[in-house]
Amino acid sequence: MATTPTGATATGTGRTTALGPWGSFLLRRLVGLAAVAITLVVGTFLMVQLIPGDPARVVAGADATPADVEQARHELGLDQPLSTRFGTYASGLLRGDLGTSFQTKEPVAEIIGSRLPFTAEIAFLSVLAVLLLAVPIGLAVAARGSRRTDGAFTFVTGLVGATPEYIIGTLLVLGFAIRLGWLPAAGAETVTSMVLPIAALVLPGTCVMARIVRSEAAHVLAQDYMRTARGRRLPPLRLYARHALPNLLTATLTLGGLILAGLLGGTVVVESVFAWPGIGQRVVEALLVRDYPVIQGCVLVLGLLAALLNLLVDVVLALLDPRTLAGKGGH
Repeated sequence: MATTPTGATATGTGRTTALGPWGSFLLRRLVGLAAVAITLVVGTFLMVQLIPGDPARVVAGADATPADVEQARHELGLDQPLSTRFGTYASGLLRGDLGTSFQTKEPVAEIIGSRLPFTAEIAFLSVLAVLLLAVPIGLAVAARGSRRTDGAFTFVTGLVGATPEYIIGTLLVLGFAIRLGWLPAAGAETVTSMVLPIAALVLPGTCVMARIVRSEAAHVLAQDYMRTARGRRLPPLRLYARHALPNLLTATLTLGGLILAGLLGGTVVVESVFAWPGIGQRVVEALLVRDYPVIQGCVLVLGLLAALLNLLVDVVLALLDPRTLAGKGGH
């Protein structure tokens, strides 16, 4: 009897070994991704039930009679038990069907398909800009080692990083679109229309991530091997790019992945401020008319994109730090 647990453990270990470090790593991450997807499905369904107001009354119109409202509720399936509606929603997702808009009667998948490229465009460019700006800024401040510079950096990044995107977006519109007239205030007609929405996302994201980079860089620069490298009078570019940067990227990306995924949530607000025709703006429009299927589909897609971005960060971390493959050093 006592040998059964031991045998089971040995078998489990053998399977893990058979998969190899990368196989085990990807299996763990895919299981985690599946758990996130299930949570999102349940969460998006329950979330819309808490939105005040009756979608059937909105669809029926302001002058509708109680009978008209009941008829609209029946046509929308809102008169069914909650469990039945969730079963219909979940089974549709398994078939790749996100439902149909209450208002426009369009398939939600088509609505998202037409809006997703706009959201992906500013989200990808924002993530890239944050990485390209935050890492060198944080490293430069840590390398300078000046108390005055560090104090000013902490104050500015703390202030900007804590400011909501809609306030930053409003200030950018007032300054660069209305007062100076340099850039469009809204829309997506030209390439320059992307500048202000991206800036509204990049400014707080860069400040938060740059603070993390500075903190990690200060710790790395205090290590003995960095003192030795500086004692050899290596050129600054080689000193920081070859010796400091690789050692601070692991910890930076661990927390930075959460910050970068949060940029997707920020697009909902930013797109509304700048009338950018992406998923975020469509979510706000759907909220105003209680369009449950559109809200569920858009939030589900944004959540899955954030989860996939974190998975990508995990893979990059595994490439930079092989200890992650054994379940160490990951997030």
